[in-house]
Amino acid sequence: MTPTPPLAVVVLAAGRGTRMRSARPKVLHELAGLPMLAHVLRTAQGLEPAHLAVVVRHERDAVAAAVAEHAPEALLVDQDEVAGTGRALEVAVQALGGFEGDVLVLSGDVPGTGAPTLDPLLRAHREGGHSVTIVTARPADPSGYGRVIRDGQGLVERIVEHRDASDAQRAVDEINAGVYLFRTDGLAARLAALSGGNAQGERYLTDVVAALRTEGHRVGAVETSVDQVAGVNDRAQLAAAARRMNDAIVLRHQLAGVTVLDPLTTWIDATVTLAEDVEVRANTQLLRATTAGAGAVIGPDTTLVDCEVGERARVNRTDGTLAVIGAEAQVGPFAYLRAGTVLHAGGKIGTFVETKNAEIGAGSKVPHLSYIGDTVVGERSNIGANTITANYDGVHKHRTVVGSAVRTGSHNVFVAPVVIGDGVYTGAGTVVRKDVPPGALALNVAPQRNIQGWVETNRPGTDAARTAAAASGTAEQDEDGDA
Repeated sequence: MTPTPPLAVVVLAAGRGTRMRSARPKVLHELAGLPMLAHVLRTAQGLEPAHLAVVVRHERDAVAAAVAEHAPEALLVDQDEVAGTGRALEVAVQALGGFEGDVLVLSGDVPGTGAPTLDPLLRAHREGGHSVTIVTARPADPSGYGRVIRDGQGLVERIVEHRDASDAQRAVDEINAGVYLFRTDGLAARLAALSGGNAQGERYLTDVVAALRTEGHRVGAVETSVDQVAGVNDRAQLAAAARRMNDAIVLRHQLAGVTVLDPLTTWIDATVTLAEDVEVRANTQLLRATTAGAGAVIGPDTTLVDCEVGERARVNRTDGTLAVIGAEAQVGPFAYLRAGTVLHAGGKIGTFVETKNAEIGAGSKVPHLSYIGDTVVGERSNIGANTITANYDGVHKHRTVVGSAVRTGSHNVFVAPVVIGDGVYTGAGTVVRKDVPPGALALNVAPQRNIQGWVETNRPGTDAARTAAAASGTAEQDEDGDA
């Protein structure tokens, strides 16, 4: 058997992307939680190439930083002022030195290309002994794309860019998808020979295909679906690419045992991990590095960013970022989990509760209408409704510590720094400014005063006064003194 030649992958990411109308480089606009370029780099890494090179130019430092984050092994190649994809590949081949084998060319703004396209491409190229194999597609509207021109036998003859094409050539519906697989034999010389004699004044990589065919080399083509090779040039195409990618991600999770009740309103980033039997309900976004354990139920109307959800936990109508939710815990509805929230197993963060940098122990509950910030709560404690941990003195943040088996009354304020011992009870309306020892009852003593007849005296003639008089068995007098 003929040994498989080594593979190098070159990703073209030097373009300006003016149609995006953005200060951000086009290839760094995000899809499914990753820059567009990162998806292409992941695809390249999956092929396990001997070399991975990325050609950069516009906004070079920002693009280079993304490459360093997502593919630190990649070789950065700077394109000079000579424009065109032909020049981009030329400088990449030069940077690869004496590499011999196959060179796959991908575009940094085409994030959807994957195994359904690349596996047949590699197979056809190597089995056919081609000098170059291209990928083609047939979109409903081929306007703007280079046309694939075939000879009478159906073999690829050349690729003509839209601006340089005749009316007859523009009538061709098969387009060049911008994915190429070259043998390195003689490639550097052919790239160096390219000229910019075209409408764009650029050195087209497509001209190498025509040169190879003219010299009698084998030129292959593999047709794929439009979705696999759809590029992103503006915000509308970005949204369309996001929808396609999300549909594929949701389907992958469904086939792996995740229930997604409404795929059309569910968005899951490519970086999210979901176990079997997770249920995701409508209008839910699971973003960045979020994970969920088996049997967790998330949603509806929930957004989780970089969160960890334990097995069989339930998260309902919640916004959470950098939070950890333990097994069988309950969150929501209408909870706001800010960074640093840790809810241990069996705990509860309930309705209209906000937490920040708060650790709530196993079995402990913050059921409703509370703010818990910079706080540690022990196990099996219950925090009464409308409790506030006053953590900020106007200059510094301070910490509240609540022990285990604590029962706090409604409408409490804990003025940090303060420590509430194990087994403590607090009275309703208590403002705690001092530490409370274990087993104590904390309350603010202020005798209640009832001023008899105040309403009838101070609000005569009102509905309240008449009703109170009837209840007390007295008759309210009118202004003339008559009953």
